[in-house]
Amino acid sequence: MCGNLLDVKYKSNPSINLKDIFYQRRNPQGSIFNESGVWRFRELLNFCAIETDDLDQCSKHLVSLDGAEGRQSKPYHMSKVAKFIGINNEKLMLQPEGYNPSGSFKDNGMSTAVTHAKMVQAKKIICASTGNTSASAGMFAANENMSCDVYIPEGEIAPGKLSQAYQFGTQLIHVKGNFDDAFSKSLEAANQSNGYTVNSINPFRIEGQKTILYRALEFMNWEVPDWIIYPGGALGNTSSCGKAIMELYEWGWIKKIPRIAVINAEGANTLDILYNGKFENTELRWDKGELDVELIERYYAKMQKDGIRPKTKATAIQIGKPANIIKALRALEFTNGVVTTVTDNEMLDGMTIVGLNGFDCEMASGSVPSGIKKLMGNDIIKKDDKIIGILTGRQKEPLLPINYHNEPSNLFARPPK
Repeated sequence: MCGNLLDVKYKSNPSINLKDIFYQRRNPQGSIFNESGVWRFRELLNFCAIETDDLDQCSKHLVSLDGAEGRQSKPYHMSKVAKFIGINNEKLMLQPEGYNPSGSFKDNGMSTAVTHAKMVQAKKIICASTGNTSASAGMFAANENMSCDVYIPEGEIAPGKLSQAYQFGTQLIHVKGNFDDAFSKSLEAANQSNGYTVNSINPFRIEGQKTILYRALEFMNWEVPDWIIYPGGALGNTSSCGKAIMELYEWGWIKKIPRIAVINAEGANTLDILYNGKFENTELRWDKGELDVELIERYYAKMQKDGIRPKTKATAIQIGKPANIIKALRALEFTNGVVTTVTDNEMLDGMTIVGLNGFDCEMASGSVPSGIKKLMGNDIIKKDDKIIGILTGRQKEPLLPINYHNEPSNLFARPPK
């Protein structure tokens, strides 16, 4: 579609024999690019057009935090989560992206976005953030000796995430309003200063986020699950997952198409409202690229007129105007996907039960187990379905679990004695 976000498109289909090479690289043999959970798959995102076996070329062009991005990320069985949902433990796996260096999935895409920024000789990267993006962008910028400007909605960023941005030397710019306002300001600043935008509208960032799915499928020996579940937000993950699935299917690497489910927060559920026909009784669809863009604009105008602002304690997905909504619709159409919404309390329950399994996730990631539970209750996900849920980040808001457990009425509360 003209005037919308771009895709990275590759000229040739990669050989399916690369699966064996990727597996061999799990023994990195001294190379950080084999160790990296992103660059281990570098043939599938070779927008630099380098000789991928030439480690000198890799060192010259590819940006990596010493191979740490994506390195520890893989799916796990979590028996208490499975019991909470009401599914056999063998049918459910959750992949914690909080093991990334900055504590969220953002590092997957930031490594590739900053690689492209380096290619075009950018000196400054710019982003808007509710927290995790600022941490990741700041970390990579500091490591590459770039400056980094971060536009944040004043008073709406978790202190734990804010402290990371300060720690990595970013220049914070406070914006009155929410993430959508900060994002608009960041784009204006990038245009005025020749800064390089690393939010998820950047197609090279989307390339790195595809590796979240690659690692999950590789762990399953490229056997495709029935469902991939993501939190909703700016919808970059939905877009990247959809692009990865479309490409793998086109290349003949997978024979089955998994379904994507996007879980919105109740206070930031634009996609749910539009996709499920809750506005003007019209279900917004990709429709082979002929989607009704004006329906989106009319809803945004209604939000403005009625003073509808995204509001949820899950600040990572507190976004009212998801920048990747059109690509997300494409992904949902290709995968016959679904969208649903959960409450803040349901997300807190989901976050907590993950913690009681010994894994860490932030509140936004708590939407995944609670969303799966809801979709099973509505008979959309079946008990025999195989599911992979993506836990997008670790806990950086210490008061959330403290307050949850200090309230005895909460489902999994363990108040102090």
